[in-house]
Amino acid sequence: MTETAFAVHQTARPHGFPTPRHFAFVESPMPEPGPGTALVENLFWSVDPYHREMMDADFALNAPLEGRTLGRVVDSRHPALREGEIVFHRQGWRTHTVVTPDEARAVPHFDGVPLSAHLSILGGTGLTAYVGLTRIAEFREGQDIFVSAAAGGVGTATGRLARLMGAGRLVGSAGRPEKAAYLTEHVGYDEVFDYHSGPAAELLAQAAPDGIDLYMDNVGGEHLEAAISSLREYGRIVRIGTISQYNSTGTPYALRNLPDIVEKSLRIDGFLVRNYLDVQEELYEFVVPHLQSGRIMLDETVVDGFDGIVDGFLGMLRGENRGKIIVRAAGADV
Repeated sequence: MTETAFAVHQTARPHGFPTPRHFAFVESPMPEPGPGTALVENLFWSVDPYHREMMDADFALNAPLEGRTLGRVVDSRHPALREGEIVFHRQGWRTHTVVTPDEARAVPHFDGVPLSAHLSILGGTGLTAYVGLTRIAEFREGQDIFVSAAAGGVGTATGRLARLMGAGRLVGSAGRPEKAAYLTEHVGYDEVFDYHSGPAAELLAQAAPDGIDLYMDNVGGEHLEAAISSLREYGRIVRIGTISQYNSTGTPYALRNLPDIVEKSLRIDGFLVRNYLDVQEELYEFVVPHLQSGRIMLDETVVDGFDGIVDGFLGMLRGENRGKIIVRAAGADV
């Protein structure tokens, strides 16, 4: 094992789109576990859209950032954290960390399923999609769905899960024609429009001329307005994120059709996936057999090497990823 550890610190608050200058790689001596803890060597890191939101106030400056991470226990002082075991924890953006049993949980091994899946469709990304469909939207077979940012981690997971659950017409939006093609050819979407090619309301009306029953909202703004117009009576909106505003420095988009929510008896619900961790085992039971059979494929963009974590994060904000973006330790033998 090396004698040095590295962590990424946020050094300043961004105004608009962040740049590499807002981050610093900081070297420190290898941390040592104390009684009741364990040292973890991190192997996979998740970089997510919510990290951008946290950069504005929630992340402490000049301190290691947090994030979902998979690592191997390499030195343990607690029987619940066995050496060699792969664990999930949230002390990401660093090569090594010390955790307690309350801060880490063992990751189950499923034959034929790559470890990275525990950060994509079996992790918080997939759980968000699953909870949004089954608990918040109370999705029913045959319903027509619109998903914004459909080529992202949650968007691809939503598409694959909704198709397995018997969705009717499945429509998405994406920022590039090649992403739209990937979603229709590989993920199961019936139609995907490039939102750069025109007003979202017109593009959605063309893609779903008979309307939609459910909108899974990862974007907000113009997409949300378009969905309100396209939703049928008693339709539902599940608010997951607002990535259209994370880097905005101007006035937030003002929805012009809010009266439709009343006139059509629409329902809008938001949620935090951390309040539904009890659904994790149910997600495994539903998804793992389909991963093992090949009916579900992983939608992941992998960045090799911890030194690429900042570039991977910024690339994700620019929409350069297809599916969930994951950073993998160089030479990770898992």
